[in-house]
Amino acid sequence: MDCISVFDMLKIGVGPSSSHTLGPWRAAEAFLKELKAVHLYEHIESIRIDLYGSLSLTGKGHATDYAVMLGLSGADPEYVPVDDISSIIDGIKSTKSIKIGGDYVIHFDPEQAIVFNRDFLPYHSNGMCFTAVCNGQEISSTFYSIGGGFVTKEEEVPDAATITRDFPFLFHTSLELLAFCKQENKSIAEIMYENEKSLRTEDQIHHELMRVWNTMLECMYIGCHTEGILPGGLNVKRRAYDLHESLKSDQPYTTPQEWLQTIRKTKVYFRQILKWVSCFALAVNEVNASLGRVVTAPTNGSAGVIPAVLMYYLVIDNHKAGEKEIKQFLMTAGVIGSIFKKGATISAAMGGCQAEIGVSSAMAAGALCDLLGGTPAQVTMAAEIAMEHHLGLTCDPIGGLVQIPCIERNTMGALKAINAAELALSTDPLNAKVPLDKVVETMWKTAQDMNNKYKETSEGGLAVAVNIADC
Repeated sequence: MDCISVFDMLKIGVGPSSSHTLGPWRAAEAFLKELKAVHLYEHIESIRIDLYGSLSLTGKGHATDYAVMLGLSGADPEYVPVDDISSIIDGIKSTKSIKIGGDYVIHFDPEQAIVFNRDFLPYHSNGMCFTAVCNGQEISSTFYSIGGGFVTKEEEVPDAATITRDFPFLFHTSLELLAFCKQENKSIAEIMYENEKSLRTEDQIHHELMRVWNTMLECMYIGCHTEGILPGGLNVKRRAYDLHESLKSDQPYTTPQEWLQTIRKTKVYFRQILKWVSCFALAVNEVNASLGRVVTAPTNGSAGVIPAVLMYYLVIDNHKAGEKEIKQFLMTAGVIGSIFKKGATISAAMGGCQAEIGVSSAMAAGALCDLLGGTPAQVTMAAEIAMEHHLGLTCDPIGGLVQIPCIERNTMGALKAINAAELALSTDPLNAKVPLDKVVETMWKTAQDMNNKYKETSEGGLAVAVNIADC
């Protein structure tokens, strides 16, 4: 966790949850990799997956069972055509078999092979155990999905790639980050850019940042142009489409990039600004709830905040902005997110929704403040303001689905981020009473004190106040 890349915080994957979908997906891939390392991969006779804690309690709503099947089948969450997911899952269920790693077929009945255990493992609330029978011998491995698509093991030993990862500017707190900014006379984005160059070439950094942004833009575009009811049984009607129809102009477009330009030409007033930002956020999270491709920012459940705020800057605030500003925004957002990852958590199963919407709002606020000309100290202040007003936010999805209240919360997180950025720009950092590091510390303490039923278990709050049968 010392050297967290921007691309660790902004991962491309499939919804609806980074911790319950992307994490288990990656864990399944990691298990097959372990079997290959001990030359047992070709001898797999059967596989069983035990899901524990939050992965079990809300796993059906988050498609955790789908995720492990997709991971075992060799599908890559970054590139698998999302339209193929249903056919892959239907094929596994109907034939009661799975093609391991895309290489060979074994018997696999999901009803028997995937077990939902309500008890919690002691290390983390998102635990899962993979057990394979190879040549008559059982091989088991336990993984933990710790938020944002990150997966770890209790006895984790860093591999060679991790050991050699060495940032020139290594920081754990915002205070250390600001010290580097002052020492080097660089912005937060510039400091992180130097760190990224220790891992990738400049061309690779540019390509990956733009791939992240284009995925965000396409996600907003799809969400704004798709009608219907979200899957899962809550009968939630998509709202981004109707909202977009009421806001858009009559100018023609055929691509997401042309769409962005038409919005720039649309005259907007204050109420329309609020509606556009909400529309962008709703669009992303409706795509996420439909097992669409999104960017974890820093999680899938909070994936709409950062693209909505960046889109606000591009189409409302600065019509001349382009790739330079997009990369700067994403870089700064990633840095802020890494500070929360190191000092607290980005897992709702560990910290409630403050760890998802709160962190994403802080990331977006800091990044927007940076683009609007804020100093590094004002950037961290913007992040602090945004998180301060999300402290204690619980995670209580109805039916274990990332729909109610999750989708709407992205709109609120985006709007709070914009407000936080403006407040920070109007404030002298010397007058700040609460530094970012203190709010990170407070968030973690709040997470530890929070009752488990408010941590993505669907055992408290709206999840029990609203009966799914009445939806």
